[in-house]
Amino acid sequence: MKIFVPKESKPFENRVAITPDVVKSLIKLGFTIAIEKEAGSGSNFSDDEYRKVGAEVIASSDENYQNAEIVLRVNAPTDIEAEKLKNGSVLISFLYAYTNPTLIDILLRKNISSFAMDAVPRISRAQKMDALSSQANLAGYKAVLLGANALGKIFPLMMTAAGTITPSKVLIFGAGVAGLQAIATAKRLGAVVEVTDVRPETKEQVESLGGRFLQVEGVEQVKTEGGYAKEVSAEYLQKQKELVSKHVSDADIVITTALVMGKKAPVLVTEAMVQSMKSGSVIVDMAVEAGGNCEISQLNETVVKHGVTIIGEANLPSLLPVNASELYAKNISTLLVHLATKEGFKWEMEEDITKGSIITHQGQILNQLTKDILKK
Repeated sequence: MKIFVPKESKPFENRVAITPDVVKSLIKLGFTIAIEKEAGSGSNFSDDEYRKVGAEVIASSDENYQNAEIVLRVNAPTDIEAEKLKNGSVLISFLYAYTNPTLIDILLRKNISSFAMDAVPRISRAQKMDALSSQANLAGYKAVLLGANALGKIFPLMMTAAGTITPSKVLIFGAGVAGLQAIATAKRLGAVVEVTDVRPETKEQVESLGGRFLQVEGVEQVKTEGGYAKEVSAEYLQKQKELVSKHVSDADIVITTALVMGKKAPVLVTEAMVQSMKSGSVIVDMAVEAGGNCEISQLNETVVKHGVTIIGEANLPSLLPVNASELYAKNISTLLVHLATKEGFKWEMEEDITKGSIITHQGQILNQLTKDILKK
């Protein structure tokens, strides 16, 4: 089967869908691979490295979309790129299909079978395919470094002849994969770390990493599904804001990671909270692409408001492109090998991983979440 890997077109994207090592392993399994010229340059993988392992490096992507039975990408294609896909071919990438009805319409019209890396079920058998986790892990690490770089003080307690420097305080909203890595990184750097999450079951994980868990009491527990917060009441959000407002004002760095699948990110840090923070404090809003957890963060911009630096970097994994591409390439190739052999796709439609990750097939939307949200 012929695979094509285009150069990513999304602004500020440095990742590539497959690395030379993964190309080598897929070719051994019988796949044929073409990759667009300089597709890996942002991740420091040269065209020669791809040629050496057997990939064809091509100058133009247009006709190769038509020649390929499988297209592997990091980000969802633009509408123009989707129109180039061969009718009846297979697309595997991050899709977030429920946010992009126009793209879904094109995929349906062209009978594209699409698999979303963001829809791979979080079950033990699919851990090696879990691109959301692999990328969030790196994002949590990078968020702490960005915050530390923007902060005008060090993280650890330091005793010097000139006096004692107290440790920085880091407050993290959300103890998912990104949040847990942020906790671990901030603790390694010597900060005092406090954490709040709508899921009470994360308390043990937070404390095992040395963080202090701030728990909202006196309201109904939040429903979760597949590790994600499914439903957060207005009462809960109000209670959470009351609980953390003092901790926000005391924090040197606030890192927000809270997302609700299929919905706009909840506002957790209001402008009033920002005004209460110390001059020189930093907020890193990791949910900025989904609308932002901070009321005044701006997409892909770093701004200073009320004396606080607010970092709205939407694509943190792209700032670590070598590792991000290496991990993503293993994720996507593992999913591909699960779904297909060199002879073709298995189409085991009731198998958990196939059923969870497939979005469109033979002109129909098969993913229930996508179907439900696009109906609204």
